[in-house]
Amino acid sequence: MKCNVGPVDRLVRIVLGLIIAIAGVVFDNWLGLIGIIPIATGLFKFCPLYFPFKISTAKNEK
Repeated sequence: MKCNVGPVDRLVRIVLGLIIAIAGVVFDNWLGLIGIIPIATGLFKFCPLYFPFKISTAKNEK
């Protein structure tokens, strides 16, 4: 798995994921589980949706 999520993208994903998850808990709704997806992609530095489109926000390491 090649890293395709950069540091800014990663931070945004984790923060938005936490907001979605917290909103799910506050409003007592199971849709807050959707917040797990951006949190996971931020932590693993890999987005499966970026892969087929060859998108990468990560800097190229040489």
